[in-house]
Amino acid sequence: MGLLLSILSDTEEHDADTINKATSLNLILAAEDTSSITMTWALSLLLNNRDALNKVKQELDIHVGKDRLLLTESDTKNLVYLQSVIKETLRIYPAAPLSVIHEAIEDCSVSGYHVSAGTWLLLNLQKIQRDPQIWEDPLEFRSERFMTTHKDIDVKGHDFELIPFSSGRRMCPGISFALKILELTLANVLHWFEIETLSGEAVDMREAPGLTSPKATPLEVKITPRLPAFVYQMAN
Repeated sequence: MGLLLSILSDTEEHDADTINKATSLNLILAAEDTSSITMTWALSLLLNNRDALNKVKQELDIHVGKDRLLLTESDTKNLVYLQSVIKETLRIYPAAPLSVIHEAIEDCSVSGYHVSAGTWLLLNLQKIQRDPQIWEDPLEFRSERFMTTHKDIDVKGHDFELIPFSSGRRMCPGISFALKILELTLANVLHWFEIETLSGEAVDMREAPGLTSPKATPLEVKITPRLPAFVYQMAN
């Protein structure tokens, strides 16, 4: 924000307060949409892969237990399997399947194609992350891959086969916030509740078109308490 304000000149149409409000609103809207979309895909994938869901719950029971309600940020560092679930969700269903626009500042070559200076480039992140030349069975949900063959790959823009937040100076500025919110929210929801589909059938995994990638149909689930009653009573 400081950098944006520092480059404003006296001849700008909008003042600093307007720039502050507009930028903050943009950050809030972007974070709300993409975080809720990723959470929905994560829950959908777990409901369709019950072994993975059971492993998450076992991990929560070991590192958190069933005698307290709220998880904290310090708990999430021990939830290694949950982190791999989030990585695999971001790999298969990146909330923004296309990167933000990048402009070539000089003539360059991309995969053998000449790109003239001034050209706008959009990367198909979903295509990269589902590339069968890089990922074995790319459309299958295998969170264990991030604990074995791909354990050294993260989502922070360093490994170009997995860049759901893009990479470089134009990557998502909210990456740290997003990962913490996803870990804490998903962990708490799965810690508090048993989750089932209403019909007992598999979740429809069709995607809707858009700049972001929501599910084509809403995710409807039935929740029941997972913890002993006294834990919820203590929280009140």
